[in-house]
Amino acid sequence: MKKHFLNFDFIKIIIGGILFGLSFLFEEKTNLYFIFIFLSYIFLSYEMFIDAIKKIFKKEIFDENLLMIIATISAFCIGEYPEAIMVILLFDLGEYLSHQAVKNSKKSITNLMDLRSDYINLKENESIKKVDVKQAKIDDIFIVKPGEKIPLDGIVINGKTDIDSSALTGESKPQMIKVGDTVLSGCINNRSLITVKATSIYETSTAAKIIELMEKSGEHKANTEKFITRFARIYTPIIVVLAILIAIIPTLLGGDFHTWVYRSLVFIVTSCPCALVISVPLGFFCGIGRASKDGILIKGSSELEKLSKIKNIVLDKTGTLTKGNFEIVKIFSNKLSNDKIIEKMAYAEYFSTHPISRVIVNKFNKKIEESKIHEFEEISGYGVKVKIDNDVVLVGNEKLMKKENIDFEKINELGTIVYLSINHNYESYIIINDEIKKEAYELINKLYKENINRVVVLSGDNNEIVKNVCNELKIKEYYDSLLPIDKVNLVKKIKEDNFTAFIGDGINDAPVIKESDLGISMGIIGTDAAIEAADVVLMNDDLNKVIKAIKISKLTNTIIKTNIVFALSVKLLILILAIFGITTIWGAVFADVGVTLLAILNSLRIFKIKIK
Repeated sequence: MKKHFLNFDFIKIIIGGILFGLSFLFEEKTNLYFIFIFLSYIFLSYEMFIDAIKKIFKKEIFDENLLMIIATISAFCIGEYPEAIMVILLFDLGEYLSHQAVKNSKKSITNLMDLRSDYINLKENESIKKVDVKQAKIDDIFIVKPGEKIPLDGIVINGKTDIDSSALTGESKPQMIKVGDTVLSGCINNRSLITVKATSIYETSTAAKIIELMEKSGEHKANTEKFITRFARIYTPIIVVLAILIAIIPTLLGGDFHTWVYRSLVFIVTSCPCALVISVPLGFFCGIGRASKDGILIKGSSELEKLSKIKNIVLDKTGTLTKGNFEIVKIFSNKLSNDKIIEKMAYAEYFSTHPISRVIVNKFNKKIEESKIHEFEEISGYGVKVKIDNDVVLVGNEKLMKKENIDFEKINELGTIVYLSINHNYESYIIINDEIKKEAYELINKLYKENINRVVVLSGDNNEIVKNVCNELKIKEYYDSLLPIDKVNLVKKIKEDNFTAFIGDGINDAPVIKESDLGISMGIIGTDAAIEAADVVLMNDDLNKVIKAIKISKLTNTIIKTNIVFALSVKLLILILAIFGITTIWGAVFADVGVTLLAILNSLRIFKIKIK
């Protein structure tokens, strides 16, 4: 049947029903009776025949369309005309209601993820020009009026307001923004006009990436979905053969032909796999939609199913368990002034994207003359090496000092230690500290309640820092002073023990996310690497949404399994009753249409059940 239903489909059912009703005015089986019956059947079933013919050419012969065609034609052959029409009429009605339910659930998800703005108010000199958002470029200046969606990611250069970011984060609390703050496409301006400088084009904006992610979510099928697809392909031809045998064998042994063909007809109608074929994908779709409502983006049904399998969780420290809001708490040097140290470090770190680098550059808070910076090299897990004017400057951890054979004084104070060397002479160090997130404490407690066997922290920071954080959070297993490749190798070993998820901040963790059985990115609004690498993307820094994602997965899997067991149990019961002639076509219709509708309604409960 068609996947996209219009009002015409309902009108077709009504007209087919009216023609069927008119046939009862001529119950003496006159020519008019047969004409109305025939017109009703053709009107109700012509799309089914067209779809069946198309699938034959695609070599997809066995599906519910073929079962309905065989059942109704068989009913005609034994003179059960009203039953033939009722089967097709109720089947069409059930299909219509089923697809309307699917359509409505998709619509609710689409509304939740309706982040796209079709236009942008570009500011050109003193005039405002309304143009297609796809024509805008980076550094374009645009305004956003109250009530409008922010069309592109950007930085506020004039005005202040509060924005609604619920479509991105699932949080309804308004967020105050002012000059210098970053705003993301898809958020809604609640109060005042603001002027924004674009930092993305449409294709690379946060909204576009999320929309693309949701559109592709159906491509990653869960094992349950794949099983149902394979099951239907094998199941349907077996049912056809059994139905034929039910009609023929008893007849050859002396049974009444009409009776056994009717039982075969009931058997076929009962056997339609609609409840499984429709409700299982719908269940996963509802689970993905429910998660998106809470600001959790799941790339597909396979990833949703995997969330319930997690037994080991590996966490990054910086930006995941800690806020990543680093502050310089100490600057030390015997020779240079504090201002000079920060200036040298800021120039060296200017082209780095590491959170530590941003802290140093922001601390300098002056214009960087890029022409002074030459031969920039970022050494992952160590630091940076750069030429500033004629000076060779090294900024990084103790491993960088050792690698470059710098004679330095090792510092054992609490915090992230960043050393400075100029022309291979050790000059100074600074200490940067971070703060543990409040929700990190809740997360660790809740993980154990969700039967997570093993919680591990991997960090590039030194032993004292990692030990302090893990002791505070009561995490027993941790590894420190790791390079990215070390993290990858450790995750390889950990996942040999059991199904392992990695939770990272999405900035430097893409290789580890890919290596884990399931990658979850934390605190990565607008970060391309996270959206591309992770299987699950949390659209704000709330660690508790990891637990919510696991619970949504378990709820979805429970409901889907309930649907499968319910559908197969009812069908098996009716099939047995059909063989012994205990049930009629009405029982078969319930086993097909009724069970399908009940399974769909059960799947839609995913949106309604409260998850704490």
